[in-house]
Amino acid sequence: MIVDYHMHLRDERGEIDHRAEAVEPFVHRARERGIEEIGFTEHVYYFRETRGLWQTDYQRERCVLELEPYVDAVLEAKRRGLPVKLGLEVDWARDRAGELDEILAPYPWDYLLGSVHWLGGVHSVDGARDSGAWAEWSGEEVWRRYADEWCEAARSGSFDALSHPDLPKIFGVRGSDERYDALAAAADAGGAAVEISTAGLRKPVGELYPDERLLRACDAPITLGSDAHEPTLVGEGFERAIAHARACGRDTVTVFDSRVPRQEPLG
Repeated sequence: MIVDYHMHLRDERGEIDHRAEAVEPFVHRARERGIEEIGFTEHVYYFRETRGLWQTDYQRERCVLELEPYVDAVLEAKRRGLPVKLGLEVDWARDRAGELDEILAPYPWDYLLGSVHWLGGVHSVDGARDSGAWAEWSGEEVWRRYADEWCEAARSGSFDALSHPDLPKIFGVRGSDERYDALAAAADAGGAAVEISTAGLRKPVGELYPDERLLRACDAPITLGSDAHEPTLVGEGFERAIAHARACGRDTVTVFDSRVPRQEPLG
C-alpha cells in the first residue's frame, strides 16, 4: 500500500480551498501516481480556535479560519467515497500542548501529524537561512534546541506521526550522530510513526527527510508524505521515499483510522 499523509487542502494556485470539491484534484493526482489513500493535514495555526496559543506574527496573521468547514469538507469527501483521511499538522506548543490537545479533542481526526517549525515558539527553523533560529544561534545550537523540542513532542503522546523529523538540515546544516541518536530514542519511546517526507527534495538541501541515520537507529513505523500545497505535488518523489524506506529496513507503512494505526505492506 502507498499513502500520502501530508498535504494541505488548496487549489491549483496553492490558495486555501476548504471545500469537498477541492479534494477531488488531489485524489485524481494520487491515482495517477499509484497512491491508494491520502490524508489532509492543514496547519493548525490557520484556525481561530487556536489563536491564543501562537506568538509569531506569521501565525497570527494566518489564524483566521474556522475548523468546522475544514473538517466538514474532508468528511464530505469521505462520504462521497473518496479515499481520504482527516488529519491536521499540529505545531508543538510545548508548555501549552495540553491546551491544544483539549481544543482538538472534539473533532474526528484520523491522525494528528506533529511538527516542530519554531524554537521557543518564535524562532523559525525553516523560514530563511539568515533569519529566525539561524540568526540567533550557531548551526550546532539550532540542532541542539530543535532536537530537544522534537524529542519532547515525540514523547508527549499528542501525535500519531511526526513530520519531516530532521528539518534543520533544510539549508544543508547537518546534525551530529548524537542528535540523530536522541531523535531515534524519542521516536521509539513515544510510539508515533516517523514520516518519510519528499518535501526536502524541493528545498535547498535537496534530500528526503529524514536522514537514514534516524531510520536505522530507531524501530518506529513510518508514514509517507509529500507536504503538497497544491494537487500536482501529491506523491512527488515517492519512488525515492519507498526505496529509502526499504533500504532502512522498513517493509510496511502505517495507515490510520480514527487515530488507530495499523501496518500494511509497503508499495
